Amino acid sequence: MEIAVSRSKISGQVEIPGSKSHTIRAIVLASLAKGTSTIKAPLVSEDTVSCLQAASTLGAWIKRGDDTIWRISGTGGKLLQPAGVIDMGNSGTGLRLFTSIAARADFPISFDGDESLRTRTMASLLAALQAMGAKVESAKGKCPLSVTGPINGAEVTIEGKTSQYLSSLLFAAPLLENDTVIHVEGLNEQPYVMITLEWLDRQGIRYEAEKDLSTIRISGSQQYSPFSVRIPVDFSTASFPLVAAALTGGDVQIPNLDFTDAQGDKMIFDYMRDMGVKIETKDNITAIKGPKKLKAFDIDLNATPDALPVLAVAGACAEGTSYLRNVPQARLKETDRIFCMAAELRKMGAQVEEFHDGMAITGTKLKGSGELDSHKDHRIAMALTIAAMAAEGESVIKDAECADVTYPGFIDDFRNLGAKITEFTV
Repeated sequence: MEIAVSRSKISGQVEIPGSKSHTIRAIVLASLAKGTSTIKAPLVSEDTVSCLQAASTLGAWIKRGDDTIWRISGTGGKLLQPAGVIDMGNSGTGLRLFTSIAARADFPISFDGDESLRTRTMASLLAALQAMGAKVESAKGKCPLSVTGPINGAEVTIEGKTSQYLSSLLFAAPLLENDTVIHVEGLNEQPYVMITLEWLDRQGIRYEAEKDLSTIRISGSQQYSPFSVRIPVDFSTASFPLVAAALTGGDVQIPNLDFTDAQGDKMIFDYMRDMGVKIETKDNITAIKGPKKLKAFDIDLNATPDALPVLAVAGACAEGTSYLRNVPQARLKETDRIFCMAAELRKMGAQVEEFHDGMAITGTKLKGSGELDSHKDHRIAMALTIAAMAAEGESVIKDAECADVTYPGFIDDFRNLGAKITEFTV
């Protein structure tokens, strides 16, 4: 599907769906608990549904109803042997978290995914699982892959270029017979690990962690208990109406943002305040008012890598030259987001310089382009839509339906806010 987007000014209130990070972690823990857990207001998207299907294939019983509440009866840690390959779709988080869980079983469990997921490396995590006793078969450390356990507690070292390796081991380790010690080399995306540890804390899981999370010791022979939770609003998704309001001079209200939550992407609101955006929260409503002119910025994005696409758009519309730094992991997401955003913004007249770990963007008046490509990356698709709303003329964005991975209602929500978006099939 392609969309045509014209210059727009948005205003109104928008309900942001639940956090993908929290929803997937809730699914994983519920599938392992002994008893029935209740997940309220989950994100219902392609990635989370892939995780639900994986949990079901491994033995969890799932009742979705109208998708406002999910009930998951867990396996108590005793996994069912799948009849075939578990398809994780586009979910890198789901693949990595479930791989360590699967390695606890004494039978082979195989995973695969879409074309994009097959490009995302698992090598460091798979090496750690091998050191813990697993047999691994993979395509050069990527999908398709198969793991056969059982793994046991051990002392292992993993790369920290994606936080998902560490989170994966943290969820599996408490269920192992012996203690596990994890050493992490160069941890990126620390807030995502804090989300994982927050879930372990709620479960009363015993662990000891260095302040910088370079070493974590997890006690073995523990178990997960059923729980009831409401998934908090996703700050990374909220960044799109936030930036759209900033670029179009609009007024937008977002309810239910919990700024005490561990999500690192809440820092985007601080970034935008520094750029001149007026943001106030009152009675659980966060009101956003775009300025006449945006100030340039210089931001270390290591903790908030998912913000790169939309902040690159903000930089392209700001006065002066903006810098996004220290985010090498952005090249390892669904796409190489540094390269792809630079390429697409240049089509709109932006001046962009790439670095190995970031980019510099000099603000200008963006011009519409009929050849914008989402690269089938949901965050790039949404970021380019925001760019098109701030540009002169009309833009056409290819494969825009990939936004459904994280934000299924993206197009409808923005139309309701006043965005000029037309869908068409080619």
